[in-house]
Parts: sequence; structure tokens; C-alpha cells
Amino acid sequence: MPHEHAGEKLIIANCSGFYGDRFSAMKEMVEDGEIHVLTGDYLAELTMALLFKARRKDPSLGYAGTFLKQMEQVMGTCLERGIRVVANAGGLNPKGLCAALEKMAAALGLSPVIACIEGDDLMPNLTGLQKGGEAFCHLDRDTPLSEGGVFPITANAYLGGWGITEALSQGADIVIGGRLADAALVSGPSAWHFGWKRDDWDALAGAVAAGHVIECGTQATGGNYSHFKEVPSWTKVGFPLAVMEPDGSAVITKHEGTGGLVSVGTVTAQLLYEIESPAYLNPDVTARFDTLHVAQDGKDRVRLSGCKGTSPPATAKVCINTIGGYRNTISVLLTGLDPDEKARIVEEMLFDGPDGRDEFASVETQLLRCAHTCPRCMEEAMNLLRITVRDPDEKKVGRAFTAKVVELALSSIPGFNLTAPPAPAVPEIIHWPALIHKGNLCEAVHIKGTTILVDPVEGSGAGALPPDTPGDKTPAAGATVTLPMGHLFATRSGDKGGNANLGVWAKTPEAFHFLQEALTPTRLKELLPDLAPFAVDRWTLPNLNAVNFYIRGLLGDGVAASSRIDAQAKTLGEYLRCQPMEMPAALGEQCVSHPR
Repeated sequence: MPHEHAGEKLIIANCSGFYGDRFSAMKEMVEDGEIHVLTGDYLAELTMALLFKARRKDPSLGYAGTFLKQMEQVMGTCLERGIRVVANAGGLNPKGLCAALEKMAAALGLSPVIACIEGDDLMPNLTGLQKGGEAFCHLDRDTPLSEGGVFPITANAYLGGWGITEALSQGADIVIGGRLADAALVSGPSAWHFGWKRDDWDALAGAVAAGHVIECGTQATGGNYSHFKEVPSWTKVGFPLAVMEPDGSAVITKHEGTGGLVSVGTVTAQLLYEIESPAYLNPDVTARFDTLHVAQDGKDRVRLSGCKGTSPPATAKVCINTIGGYRNTISVLLTGLDPDEKARIVEEMLFDGPDGRDEFASVETQLLRCAHTCPRCMEEAMNLLRITVRDPDEKKVGRAFTAKVVELALSSIPGFNLTAPPAPAVPEIIHWPALIHKGNLCEAVHIKGTTILVDPVEGSGAGALPPDTPGDKTPAAGATVTLPMGHLFATRSGDKGGNANLGVWAKTPEAFHFLQEALTPTRLKELLPDLAPFAVDRWTLPNLNAVNFYIRGLLGDGVAASSRIDAQAKTLGEYLRCQPMEMPAALGEQCVSHPR
């Protein structure tokens, strides 16, 4: 049943964007202003692997421990004010977290109704599912899991919001799940509060858009924002609120008196974060971000409206983490002249055995040229040689490899030095994205001693939209100026498994027209030559004055396995913004916030 105040607004607060976010945020969100639902997103693809390690040491763990400590500070206040709490902090052990919460509540003299949502963890039946026809093919490589040469350690399907809706309808004060889809933390409570039906696609799509904006916490309120000079205060940056309305529209804001900024820019940046096509696929709905209207609605208030939704996919995404072997990386400082020759000597001496590089399953080298031509301090004279070795045999890339590195200390290049002491080999955690037919999921809500099964939303959605096919056009004649792209455009980038996304947006229609015409995938590779080996797709979102690029394979096998310094592609957008680009002089005059 819907909430008794279903016609009224619903204020949903998010206090966590990842496992390790600001500890005090939960208490701040509860005490600094009015809220009705408190949410927290604690999970990322890599987080599940980290929780696996914790649970392997102690079977009672496997959940986000900080959530338990945060709840100790606010549980009483939440119960007193009727604030519902919804989080995916259960990780790999939702029941364990619920048990810990019940124990803590008893010690505090409190009696909350706690609901546990299960069904996302596929590991107990992974073999049976494969025998039943689920191949779990890698989404980027189309390789069945059974042929991947990897050992699965976690496998979790993304669940939608209807389990949350059911739990709240049954009177839950606290709802704990495992791999609940990030945006479901908003769509689930909204569907409960407003009494939405499963096919209220537009309303659900609006809630998913709002959920996507607030799921990463302060990234919607000024954090990681290209135009950071617009942020008036960095003191106690406020976490985001989504004020939901009956039709799925929302106002994104934050508590008064907090730092940060909520603007069309900060919200647009977050809408472009970690997406592929503008058809954003969710277990409950496909939200069309290219139909969304974004407008300033007052100081630190941005209104989202008009988002269209369609049926979701017939499948659910599955995040599988696997162990594929072991890896070790060393970083050698190459200072001063002749960095190429010095790098060649280090590699030659390090791999001088009978098998050379073939001794390892793979060897990857990167020479990062950081040195200035006329250095004014020692650090400005340094380049960096990174060497990563991988192999199924831990011993090969462990002590045997690092001992040989140490042996070079007095017998190789002048100034030989490492950035850190050699470290042991680490397991290579390989991200394996896949799909599962929703009919093979079994979502269950455990509450008040009973178990309620939740049927998945049957989907027939068309899925992602095809990318643009922009042609490379000759620039229009007229006066031009060459400026760094960041003087005119903002960006937001991030990881999507082994891929990366790069959203670029303009503040004016004129600048967007130039962006749409000029920044094609081909031109992007010219500006960022290290993207040349990778397939790049582009989608246009005219409603946001934005384009979104999807770089396939940039991060290899995912964050934990990538040997890139920025394994999450967080800096990719700022890398683009510092590149010079020829543009019409009239656009250059718009760069008032970035004087030349």
C-alpha cells in the first residue's frame, strides 16, 4: 500500500556515494534538516571483491561495517522522526548486517522493524545456472564464463526497487539489501510513497534519473566538478537531497548552511557520469536521459522533469568478480637525460633470463614522460617507468621478480631508484560483466519472521540506443581562436567495468552546436592520442547540451586489474579539457570565467 501521505513530496537524502565516504554524513543528513528517507550507496564493482576478502577472514562480515557504526548515532532519531533508512550496505552478507543492527538496537533499547532483501547473490547456484543455460557471456567479449579461464569469487545481480517498495509497505523502518541498483534506492521508496504501478514508466524513469544524480553523494553538489571555481565554499560540502513529486519530477538540493553547490552544471555532470547511451537501463525501467529537462529552480535547487521511460530489459546485469592470476608492478624513476635509453637498459637487465619476457603470462611497460625540458627542481627532471608482470604462478611475480628488481640497484642506470619498495604479488581481480534472464532470479524480502517473494519486472525494452555516426566536417570559415577545451566545456568521466565514459557539455546552445560538430570520435583520438587503439562510440544529448563518449577496453579487465595510474578514468575528462582546440572567436569570448 502507498504511504498515507502519498500526495505530498518525499525528501530522500543520500549520505554515501561509496564504501569509505564521509563518516559524519549520515548524522549530518538526519540532524541538519527535514528528510523522510535516508539512503546510502556503499557498493561498487570493486567493493564486492573487497568484501569477499573480509568475509573470507571472518564469515560474519562481508558487509559495509561503517554503516553499522553510523546507524548507532542516528537510529533513535530516525525512529522518533519516522525517517526510513534504505541502503545496499549489506554487500555480500545482508542477513549478517541485519543481525548486527538488531543486536545494536537491543543494546540501545530500540525496536526497529528491519527488512532484509536477498536474491542478488548468485554464487551458491552459479554452476546450476550455467547448466541451466545461463552462459554469463562477457558483455564486451562475448566469451562464456566457463571458457574465460577465470575463477569466480563473487557474482551479484542488480536488483530493482520493488523489493524496497514491498519492505516499506510491510512497515520496515530499515531496509538492507546487497547489490541493489544504485538508483533503486530512490525509485523504490518513491513507488511506495506515491503508490506507483509497475508500468508507470515515466514516473519511474524520473525517479531513476534523480537516483542517478544523488547516488554518488557530493559529486552532485560540487565534488569532482570541472568548473570548481564556481563552488562558493568547500567547507562541509553538503550531501544531496532529492525532493520527489508524484509524477517522478524532482528537485535536487542540499541542506541549508552546507558547502558546495547545486547548479544545472553540477547536476548535468552527474547525469553524464558512468553512462553509455542516453537510454539508461535499470532493472525496473529504461530511463531516457535525452528527454530530461534540467533547470535552475532557485539557489542550490535544480529541477528535473519530463523524463520519459519505457519497459526495462528482459535481463538483469550481473557483476562477477574473478581471480585470473597474480600481478606485480614496479615504478622506476628515470631522471634527467636519455629516458628512452635508460628504460631500455632497465628492461633488458630485468628480463635477461633464457625465456625473457616469455617467462610471464604478460609484461606491460609504460614510460610516462613527466620531465620538463628545463627543470627548476629535481622532481621536474623525473620520468617514470612502470613495469607490470602477470602470471598464474604467484611465485613468479612475487619474490622471484622483486628480488631481481632489487639486484639492479647498484648495477644499472645512473640514478636508479624506485618510487616505493617492491611489494608482494596481488591477486588479479578481473571484472566480468554479464547478463541473466530475470526469470532465473529469486528476490525475497525477509521481514517480521516472514519471507515475501518479489517478482521481477518483465522487460521487453529495446535496450541501449545506437551510437551517433558523425562525419568529420570542415570547420566553418571565419575568425578563430585556439584555447584549451576546458575554457569552454566541462566534463565528467568514470569507469564502466573495463570501459570508460567521458561526458562533455557546454553551457550555451552555440557552444554545444560547435561541440556536436567538432568533437567526433576521430577528433577525440587526435586530441588524446593514447585512445587511438580503442573503439570509441558517441551519443548526443541535446537537452543537456552534451555528448557522451564510451571508450571500450580502456581499463582492460576493470579497476582492480588495470595497470593504468588512473584505473577508474576519473581524470580522463580533465585530460581532455587541457587540450587546445581551434574554435570560433565568438565562442572564445564566452570564456569569461577562464581568462586567457
